[in-house]
Amino acid sequence: MGAITAISFLFLNFLLLLLPGPSSSLPLCIDSRAPFTLNTSLSFCPYNGSSCCNTTHDLQLQKQFQAMNISDAACASLLKSILCARCDPYSAELFTVSSVPRPVAVLCNSSVSANSSQSSQAQNDFCSNVWDTCQNVNILNSPFSPSLRGQTGLPANSSSNKLTAAWQSKADFCNAFGGGSTDGSLCYDGEPVTLNNTETSSSPRGLCLEKIGNGSYLSMVAHPDGSNRAFFSSQQGKIWLATIPEQGSGKTLGFDESTPFVDLTDEVYFNTEFGMMGMAFHPNFAQNGRFFASFNCDKVKWPGCTGRCSCNSEVNCDPSKLAPDNGAQPCQYQTVIAEYTANDTATKSLGTTAKPLEVRRIFTMGLPFTSHHGGQILFGPSDGYLYFMMGDGGGAGGDPHNFSQNKKSLLGKIMRLDVDNMPSAAEIIKLDLWGNYSIPKDNPFSEDSDLRPEIWALGLRNPWRCSFDSERPSYFMCADVGQDTYEEVDIITKGGNYGWRVYEGSNPFTPQQSPGGNTSSESISPIFPVMGYYHSDVNKKEGSASITGGYFFRSQIDPCMYGRYLYGDLYAGAMWAATETPENSGNFTSTKIPFSCGRDSPIQCTSVPGSALPSLGYIFSFGEDNGKDNFILASSGVYRVVRPSRCNYTCSKENATAVGSPSPTSPPSSAKPATWFISQDSSPVLFFAAAFVGCYLVNRCYLVNRDGCMLYMSFVLVQENEIIVQ
Repeated sequence: MGAITAISFLFLNFLLLLLPGPSSSLPLCIDSRAPFTLNTSLSFCPYNGSSCCNTTHDLQLQKQFQAMNISDAACASLLKSILCARCDPYSAELFTVSSVPRPVAVLCNSSVSANSSQSSQAQNDFCSNVWDTCQNVNILNSPFSPSLRGQTGLPANSSSNKLTAAWQSKADFCNAFGGGSTDGSLCYDGEPVTLNNTETSSSPRGLCLEKIGNGSYLSMVAHPDGSNRAFFSSQQGKIWLATIPEQGSGKTLGFDESTPFVDLTDEVYFNTEFGMMGMAFHPNFAQNGRFFASFNCDKVKWPGCTGRCSCNSEVNCDPSKLAPDNGAQPCQYQTVIAEYTANDTATKSLGTTAKPLEVRRIFTMGLPFTSHHGGQILFGPSDGYLYFMMGDGGGAGGDPHNFSQNKKSLLGKIMRLDVDNMPSAAEIIKLDLWGNYSIPKDNPFSEDSDLRPEIWALGLRNPWRCSFDSERPSYFMCADVGQDTYEEVDIITKGGNYGWRVYEGSNPFTPQQSPGGNTSSESISPIFPVMGYYHSDVNKKEGSASITGGYFFRSQIDPCMYGRYLYGDLYAGAMWAATETPENSGNFTSTKIPFSCGRDSPIQCTSVPGSALPSLGYIFSFGEDNGKDNFILASSGVYRVVRPSRCNYTCSKENATAVGSPSPTSPPSSAKPATWFISQDSSPVLFFAAAFVGCYLVNRCYLVNRDGCMLYMSFVLVQENEIIVQ
């Protein structure tokens, strides 16, 4: 072994520049919308089935091609395929590099990573082929202009439209327009993108749980400071700040139940369908202390419950014609998003309490009926905007007023709000806003004037628990509760219409009542679920089902679960692990997964009578902490997923010596820089202070930057504060 070289903590930023970005491929169009299904093949571009082009786009591309007036047949064929790349279901990835849009798709130059999910066909040097075939061919209105690419080529030659007149060499041309398929990007090889159809190995045999809390909570949010703390909220209206114990420590959640972080029970109206439905902490909470609560109120009991009714003339609904629902008048109950702040301390992240006084009312809206009002809120990891999930309002069932498909209604929608830039009074009036928020400029209304400006996606029945994949933020997953037949999980994309109430899942739905009119299936382009289950697949004795959305499993505590999406049913009779094949394709296969409780659980679990399953009660939500461990919030308590061997499940990838998942450290103020070491015989990767970047002494060392990007490598522990990379 070579000498041990000490690497200073001060070189942290240099390391972060070296870290590879996570893979983010997902079928998305250039405008960030999901591809749609073609009824017939396009006449010009060779796409059928899924495409980002309709017949209008196809005709536009054909006219653009004809205007190029290319006389060479071989070159013309290549240019046609390059133009048609805009129709590819992966065009968002092909036409964007490092968040910078391109006029031409990335042309494959044969550098395909061994970890690439793209087909080996991408190893063809398509960029060189384009140059060799077209370099001396006249191309009018060429897409390969240096000015379009933002680069400098040869001096402009107005008398020539050849590649050789704009680019000095093949190397320069392919440096500007070429690229390889890596584990984090795709390239275009002249044909529609195809992915390797490789399945994930080592399927999980079961999910092992430990019980670490007895409380019943509806939501869990990891502390934004990256520590081993998380916020838990009850439906009644209280939020607690708890310390999460290390796995294998035998300890339980650390907090004093009698001293909540904040108590909003005076404002919150609570019963089976109502309460505090969500909470979100500003991405800069550690500095500004801003957090938000989503809850229901009763205008009869609280004077602060003063929103407009969602049943109004703009959506062709008359509240005076609605009958009372469960004894409540239309819009007696309302949905609220309010902003609060942590109590002043020198460092906001160290604050352990907050005053229950609103800093700002973000949103208030009256609910027509007493069910289906969602309520979850969360910040987008890439854009910093607040996403708000809203159900269709309920009623007699089947969304009788067709709110979900009504583009002027906010019911049955996912909203996207800017809570950092407050609107002026004139802007609130002009846009008819429902509170103090601004509208992101790239919300779908900018392309569809019929939409309310708040709307990001529509056609939902009652979205219950959504999450962004921590490694691939474009994977915005939402579970949507079904009516009579099917429970679904959707990948939410800009402007997506998820079909309700024209469809339940992918099945046509016929409502029993339609006072609000109907939407024809021909008038929408629905995006169908990527996974889900039929009611008949779960506990038949209950006679019903209700989905609870979860997370992509990103903890190394169970390597056989890694990368799979975990979700469950409210009645706790079943959970599923969904595998994406090929990776980044958006195609999932779900498998019902057994689960049990470890015998060494800090709090002993009870069993369902007549069953081997632990008695969880109802599964309200799933959670994820800063160490990427997964949690189940059930009516009987808080459960954490632990290494499978603790329940005698086998996973060939599990390291038997592992003591647990990386567990984030204490709050930042107690963190002290430490020096880590790396063998000169090993790969040239730098490691730094555990407390600052998240390197923890288990069987793997994790580096987590401020944006949540993670790199991990195996190591051998030599002595305290000293590691050797394997």
